[in-house]
Amino acid sequence: MQQRDEKKQKELILEGTVKAFNEKGLKFTMDDVAKLLGISKKTIYTVFRDKEAMFLAMVDYMFDSIKESERRIVEDMSLTTKEKIRAILGVMPESYRDVDFRQLYLLKEKYPVIYKQVERRLETGWERTIALLEQGMEEGVIRRVKIPIVKMMLEAALEQFFQRDVLLQNEISYMEALDEVVGILMDGIVK
Repeated sequence: MQQRDEKKQKELILEGTVKAFNEKGLKFTMDDVAKLLGISKKTIYTVFRDKEAMFLAMVDYMFDSIKESERRIVEDMSLTTKEKIRAILGVMPESYRDVDFRQLYLLKEKYPVIYKQVERRLETGWERTIALLEQGMEEGVIRRVKIPIVKMMLEAALEQFFQRDVLLQNEISYMEALDEVVGILMDGIVK
């Protein structure tokens, strides 16, 4: 019972961290999270030793949510294989669609450990996507492609979003950019 309560408290704090990040970007503080949640900062410190540990846990929490969304896409029998491929390439849990990820380009310089974790999570966990691509090629709904190239293209695009402020400069939301990348990967640029 206590373990479940601790897990719920950790999830609550991580959701508060996501909200604080969305409101203040990387400049959010433990005080901001505590105020948003209506709890004491001391309570947060019983779960996380500092902001960096909390932020690092938030990255894993968000990527775990993405992986859960991927699982639901794969298991959704109402979608065709092609629809599943498009959905899984651009997967973003509904609760994170409004999060402003454009400021993450500051991560590499200010929080290199967290940046490395984002990079690692982007580069791993491709099993479902690869299986769908292989299925799509077998079914003939997508052309034969070199899967490592598709993987590299998507990873490289996402990593660029986290390394440069191109989205902010061009007033493009993260979701618009992700949708555009997936559209180009799926449909090309020829009309």
